[in-house]
Amino acid sequence: MTGFSQNVAVIAVLTGTTLAAGAAGISDDKVKIGVLSDMSGQYSDSGGRGSIEAARMAIEDFGGNVAGKPIELVFADHQNKADIGGARARQWWDAEGVDMIVDMNNSAIAAAVNTLAKERNKMAINTGAASTGLTNEFCAPTAVHYTMDSYSLANAAVGSMLKQGKKEWFILAVDYSYGKVTAGIITDFVKEGGGRILGTAFHPFNASDFSSFLVQAKDSGAQVVALANATQDTVNSIKTAAEFGMMSKQTFVPQLVYINDIHGLGLKLGQGLTFATGYYWDRNEQSREWAKKYQARMKKMPSMNQASVYSAVTTYLKAVQAAGTDEGLPVSQQLRKMKIDDVFSQNGYVREDGRMVHDMFLVQVKSPAESRGPWDYYKVIDTIPGDKAFQPLSKSTCYYVTKK
Repeated sequence: MTGFSQNVAVIAVLTGTTLAAGAAGISDDKVKIGVLSDMSGQYSDSGGRGSIEAARMAIEDFGGNVAGKPIELVFADHQNKADIGGARARQWWDAEGVDMIVDMNNSAIAAAVNTLAKERNKMAINTGAASTGLTNEFCAPTAVHYTMDSYSLANAAVGSMLKQGKKEWFILAVDYSYGKVTAGIITDFVKEGGGRILGTAFHPFNASDFSSFLVQAKDSGAQVVALANATQDTVNSIKTAAEFGMMSKQTFVPQLVYINDIHGLGLKLGQGLTFATGYYWDRNEQSREWAKKYQARMKKMPSMNQASVYSAVTTYLKAVQAAGTDEGLPVSQQLRKMKIDDVFSQNGYVREDGRMVHDMFLVQVKSPAESRGPWDYYKVIDTIPGDKAFQPLSKSTCYYVTKK
């Protein structure tokens, strides 16, 4: 596929048959979905082209039309800049008839899109950003936080280490919304579990050198180094730690890991890493079957984000079909009535605050000897039920949530 240097491209997905007169409530005689993702930066491997392909697969599998109307797919590169991402969402919603935006694999961008979704009564389904702020201070009645968040990722991983008696921690976090929120959540979990934070360091996004930050972690003497960063920043943190001889002396606990990261890191360096994930392609027959179809197109297995894009687009289309409209609030209300069990989600449902609650999995990276081949990377060592994995609704600061 070409054209990724451009901000926008359009893919029309039609059934190839004459469409019947449309159902009432479908605007512009079509349902238009936008994938807003990182197409060229460090989050592009876990989103980007793979997210577009996952959305396309969902539309094709749905039949190419909903409520008698064609489905159109557009995409844009947010370049990991909130102003660019916000401007693109505004243009899509104000001038181009987009009904739902998905992916947004950057927390600052997702927050900006949520604000616009609330103002314009449009659907936003965030599959790629992790900050819990998206269902707290940046919540919106027409926004859904679909895949995972800082709370669910830290809850499982931090708890696992504390149970092993590892009480002294150092946090290395990326210096923007996701990292700051995640560092705070890790700190809370560690202290609640009787542990101590011996230090915290924030590094720039897409840092070129982690040496000084990891020297601080090494000198702290902490038993555990928590990595509140993602993708290439996480990979480079671990590679630098290995060069410094830290991996055998301190336990590294990354918070947000995609299978693409482990593929790039390699099992020799990655073996033994323990973290939480919302998805693993080899979880069951349904997830394996879909992942192999995706692999045939993309020549790699899907990330957690890409699998959830497929699920989110499918679920959205089901909600539009049931509601008979693509208007934001009715579709959002319909989503909150649905159960979501598919290639991505196990025991899923959308909560009042927009949090899609589903089971999470604690996984450990296999050793080279344990792996049966490429992409056979994880051992699932625990399943955390959704109502235990995510921040309870009683702790929500979302402005419209009714406290129970």
